[in-house]
Amino acid sequence: MIKVGIVGGTGYTGVELLRLLAQHPEVELRAITSRGEAGTGVADMFPSLRGRVDLNFEDPAKADLAACDVVFFATPNGVAMQQAPALLERGVRVVDLAADFRISDIAEWEKWYGMRHACPEWVERAVYGLPEVNRAVIREARLVANPGCYPTAVQLGFMPLVEAGVVDRDHLVADAKSGVSGAGRKAETHILFSEASDNFKAYGVPGHRHLPEIRQGLARMAGQPVGLTFVPHLTPLIRGIHATLYARITKEADFQSLFASRYADEPFVDVLPPKSHPETRSVRSANVCRIAVHRPQDGDTLVVLSVIDNLVKGAAGQAVQNMNIMFGIEEKTGLWQLPVLP
Repeated sequence: MIKVGIVGGTGYTGVELLRLLAQHPEVELRAITSRGEAGTGVADMFPSLRGRVDLNFEDPAKADLAACDVVFFATPNGVAMQQAPALLERGVRVVDLAADFRISDIAEWEKWYGMRHACPEWVERAVYGLPEVNRAVIREARLVANPGCYPTAVQLGFMPLVEAGVVDRDHLVADAKSGVSGAGRKAETHILFSEASDNFKAYGVPGHRHLPEIRQGLARMAGQPVGLTFVPHLTPLIRGIHATLYARITKEADFQSLFASRYADEPFVDVLPPKSHPETRSVRSANVCRIAVHRPQDGDTLVVLSVIDNLVKGAAGQAVQNMNIMFGIEEKTGLWQLPVLP
């Protein structure tokens, strides 16, 4: 059994990790931390876990995280970079669901996240945890930087085109929408029910923190810098990301076959038949990305539709997928939950 600890178990990503790990046949949950809720029963805060998780939240300073095989950080940006190095030095493997280790350019990270990085030496050693690209190196990784939700949907949608060099990689456009759970489990005016419900708006248009992460990932796929316009939107949904991606064709190909071939062996990427329109509810609570490829009016622009659950394939599910790879377990273990309808 893999002994697992979670730092920051009270947010939406933390409870999603708990939901998935509590059902995982190869996992033993050993410690779940929260400074504010130390001593509280996990199932008292989250009744959905009654009968499945009987641990209490612990103060992270007192929890025996070093006794774990792997520790997940489901914490705000800036926490893992302070706490993970001590665990890594003791042989514990780490999966960080925040952004502390995603961007290799430290100056770029500090610009976007507004703080000084505490352990740049571990950024160099971290592996970016997008399995569809980095599966081989994830297997040997000690520290995995779990991708963000928008970056997962956008990169998986663009990947076959960028890798094949059949589109203009200088002028990619990502128009993406997210449910309010992407903002986290905290009280903020813009995600109050009366503010977010019956409303739709763009945000972060001058620049969003996920832009450099997406741009870095696409550049690695292309083997050269890419030009990307990324505009996120807030939708009156709880879960889900829908990314509508635009790319100008520079080389003719059978684009449907290109996607089908690239993802043929990927258990969590579903390329839909031609003319399909994937919906966010078709992936709700599941660790899957559904993709459809369109060429409107047989013109020179491809439109790719990519949908994920931001809390699962966009966060906790992908983190568990990475853990499975790291420990040599069948990649799909504990992740075959079907989407929830309605």
